[in-house]
Amino acid sequence: MDGQYKKDRARQEKISRAVGISAAAAVHLVLLATALTGGLKYMYPPPQEQAMLLDFSDYEAEVPKQVKTGYEPRAEQADPDQDIKLIQQSQAQHEGTKLNEAPEATSDDFGDVDIKEPPRKKEIDRRALFPAADNKTKKDTLAAQVADRVSDALKAGHAQGNTKTGETSGEPNAQLEGRTVLGTLAKPAYSTQASGKVVVEIWVDRNGNVTSANPGAVGTTLPPGTLWEAAKEVALKAHFNVKSDAPELQKGTITYIFNLR
Repeated sequence: MDGQYKKDRARQEKISRAVGISAAAAVHLVLLATALTGGLKYMYPPPQEQAMLLDFSDYEAEVPKQVKTGYEPRAEQADPDQDIKLIQQSQAQHEGTKLNEAPEATSDDFGDVDIKEPPRKKEIDRRALFPAADNKTKKDTLAAQVADRVSDALKAGHAQGNTKTGETSGEPNAQLEGRTVLGTLAKPAYSTQASGKVVVEIWVDRNGNVTSANPGAVGTTLPPGTLWEAAKEVALKAHFNVKSDAPELQKGTITYIFNLR
């Protein structure tokens, strides 16, 4: 039974293969016949090329027309003798007949009273009261109030510092060209009730020591007496910086201020 089935199957495959080959051959034959009879021709040798001559002698390039945009003022009837009037002018549409004057303001029960604002007081800049509070100052400006001893932090001319320039109110002041006081100038000890100043003329050597003092120089306002001697005594204790090129004895003054106690 199996042998008969295999034989039938082989016979069917042969028949199918033969039919397929025959159909493919028929299709190719039809295509070939169509190509041969369809008018496909090839000219050999090819025909000679023909040239075309174009004449541009009478050709003029067309200039594009300029078209203006917007609107131009036009008069309904042109009159060359009439003055030109601008359409847009800087003038009012209607001319007034009188000046624009507002009614004068008057005082009545409902107000309209001109009240002047009182002058304002200038506000005090609190930062100016404490200049060192912002921690931006180069030197300690509060040193005079808190320091137990005089240091280099005190500015020149301060009452408790080196009197280099300027004068101090109520404190001793030394004037010696090119020299500065070392430390501070001592205040005279006195018990006399008097107010004024004593100018002491001093002579200073190159080492900065006061060799002699003479009270009562120009500028003295107090009469000779106890205060003169007190000023002379403290003047002899003053010391200045060493200066080798200074005169052997350099002349200067120290002013002492006396106040009522």
